[in-house]
Amino acid sequence: MSAQESTCWTVIRAAAAGSPADRDELARRYLGIVRAYLGARWRGSALRPELDDAVQEVFVQCFREGGAVEAAGAGRVPNFRAFLYGVIRNVARRFESRPRLAADSLPDIEAGEPSLSRLFERTWAQAIMAEAAQLQRQRAAGLGGAAENRVELLRLRFEEGLPIRTIAERWGVDPAPLHHAYALARQEFRAALLEVVAFHQPGSPEDLEREAAGLLKALS
Repeated sequence: MSAQESTCWTVIRAAAAGSPADRDELARRYLGIVRAYLGARWRGSALRPELDDAVQEVFVQCFREGGAVEAAGAGRVPNFRAFLYGVIRNVARRFESRPRLAADSLPDIEAGEPSLSRLFERTWAQAIMAEAAQLQRQRAAGLGGAAENRVELLRLRFEEGLPIRTIAERWGVDPAPLHHAYALARQEFRAALLEVVAFHQPGSPEDLEREAAGLLKALS
C-alpha cells in the first residue's frame, strides 16, 4: 500500500460508484473494527449472540442505496472514522431497543455513551497499530535478515515486555548494537504508522503527526 497511490477516500468513492472490489476492500479494512467494538460494547449482555447479525447490518447500512458510503463518496462526510462510528452506534441502538430484551439485560448504554465513544477510539487505534505492524512485517520480509530481526525485537520489547539486555542475552549478542537496532525498528514502525494513518485520514505531514499522537493517547 502506498499513501500516494490510494487513500480511504479514493476507495470510498469507487465503492460508492458500485465497484465490487472497492466494497470488498472497505469491508476487509473495517470489519475487524466493527466486530471488536460491538463485541466490547455488548460483552456480558444478552445481545452478545446478535453480534454477527449486527456486524452484517452495519455493512448493509454502509452499502445500501443512499447509505453511508454513498454519502461519504459524495463528499458530505468530513471525517470517515466519526461517520463510521455513527453508523455502528445507530445499528447498536436499534438492536438494544428491541422489545424482547429484558430491561436489565443491558448496561446503562446512554449513561455510558462518553465511555463507549472512547472505547471506539481505542478500538480504532488498536486496529491502526495492528495494520502498521503488519505493513512493517511485510516490508521486513522483503528485506530479510536484519530487518526481520528488528521486527522481532519490537515484538519482544513491547508484547513480552523484555528489556534489551534480556533480549541480547537470549540472542547471544552485544546489547549496544541491539539498542541501535531497536531505535531503527521504532523509526521503521513510525514510518509504517504514518503511511497507514495517511490512508485512513489523509492530510498534511503535521495532520498525520497529530493523528498518530492521538492514536497513541487513545491507547494510553
